Amino acid sequence: MRVSLSLAAGALAAVLALPATLAARELTVGLASEPSSIDPHYHNLTPNNALARQVFDRLIMPDEKQVLKPGLAVSWKALDDLTWEFKLREGVTWHDGSPFTADDVVFTFERAPEVPNSPSSFGTYLKGKTIEKLDDFTVRIKTETPYPLMPNDMSTFSIVSRKHGEGAGTEDYNSGKAAIGTGAYKFVEWVPGDRIVLARNDDFWGEKPEWEKVTIKPIKSGPARLAALLAGDVDFIEGVPTTDIERLRDDKEITLSQGISNRVIYLHLDHFRDDSPFVKAADGGAIENPLRDARVRKAISKAINRDAIVSRVMEGVAVKAGQLLPEGFFGVSAKLQPVDYDPEGAKTLLAEAGVPNGFQLTIHGPNDRYINDAKIAVAIAQMLTRVGIKTAVETMPKSVYFKRASRGAEGLPEFSLILVGWGAGTGEASSPLKSVLHTYDKERGFGASNRGRYSNPAVDKLVEEALSTIDDGKRAALLAEATEVAIEDGGIIPLHYQVNTWAGRKGIVYTARTDETTLYTGIRSE
Repeated sequence: MRVSLSLAAGALAAVLALPATLAARELTVGLASEPSSIDPHYHNLTPNNALARQVFDRLIMPDEKQVLKPGLAVSWKALDDLTWEFKLREGVTWHDGSPFTADDVVFTFERAPEVPNSPSSFGTYLKGKTIEKLDDFTVRIKTETPYPLMPNDMSTFSIVSRKHGEGAGTEDYNSGKAAIGTGAYKFVEWVPGDRIVLARNDDFWGEKPEWEKVTIKPIKSGPARLAALLAGDVDFIEGVPTTDIERLRDDKEITLSQGISNRVIYLHLDHFRDDSPFVKAADGGAIENPLRDARVRKAISKAINRDAIVSRVMEGVAVKAGQLLPEGFFGVSAKLQPVDYDPEGAKTLLAEAGVPNGFQLTIHGPNDRYINDAKIAVAIAQMLTRVGIKTAVETMPKSVYFKRASRGAEGLPEFSLILVGWGAGTGEASSPLKSVLHTYDKERGFGASNRGRYSNPAVDKLVEEALSTIDDGKRAALLAEATEVAIEDGGIIPLHYQVNTWAGRKGIVYTARTDETTLYTGIRSE
């Protein structure tokens, strides 16, 4: 199926007709994971968010270390404990030439949390806030309780045009009709499975990007992506296969960029059903869901050899995890360490939980989203089987996986045990705590990605207290305590933090980002 923006056909033709000296300033990128939509509010997922950042801007823009910088807002301040004021950037235009104003920000607040069928909503950043337009370039945002994380939240979602967004659905963004942003690049066309084309926005309010045209080629297979780079079919790739990194370090025709991310890869378990759909007794019969027992969750964690996953599956290009964020991020606990591999201890816990003979289980995961995701699922299944939890594996494309993991036939998460990841868009532990581990509450914007429906009143209380605590030291302590309670209870089972690697042909360089995003404005020629 071809999805294209006819209005931009002239812009594309102009790019293609450039003289050779200018046409050479084109970039072709091999993308590891294709976005599921052009709609910047449809799915709070890194590939979608990364593309959105090329076309749309945010009020506040995180840099490569997630330090907050002015975006469409030039300044912001707390007027009191419940009120924040944002001054907007003047002179910015949308890609069609119409002016950016406060009306667009107000409209975004209305739209972003309410996109139909969203697998993971942006409501976690917007619910509980009310916005007021003071003038064309000033807005005030109010909360019911003190909220120190307002700037962090404002750095997580794209601002869209009221003119083009009113009455527009996700399909209108996918077709290009509504995909009109203020960003450094204009959307030209999307041919799903083949390419996304962007053209430079010469009226961009910030620093002009180097590349006049960017063609994005989704290449799911890591070896195929690398082969395309080595053959010269693409200029730059993300997600370099872990097995090839050492060899590429010695290749003088290739430049590598590498850095640890804030993404934790983890397991989410079915906490809320007595009869879980992919759990059976050891003999294949019915069984009351053992995943609801904290001892079983702890047994699963002890059964996983994280060192083996890091060294063998990830080729050493990962860091084993014991909590939500790696060391150095805000709200990390000094007490939590990765759980040691202890298969005998796991068997003891299973016996104490009343399942000495184990049970049957299926682990579900994506096969095109995270680094070596399908291989990780297979390794975990083998480890669990060794302690008596006979585990099957089913992986699938992320476009199918996240829908089923979020909303099954009855509108509930479909799976029993899932492999998933979370990158803290706000750069602190409040992000996964609020979205992944707080009790699911659609109206209040909590638990938007809590696919296991984990619920612990003690965690909820600590998270909500942290979110209303102005003092940074006290808030960090509360976030660390909430993390400790949730992890020790097996709310999720952390596995490892990703280390991400990009590669470009000789002369093309990139600064690695902790948020994993591949920004085409950040790719440059030397």
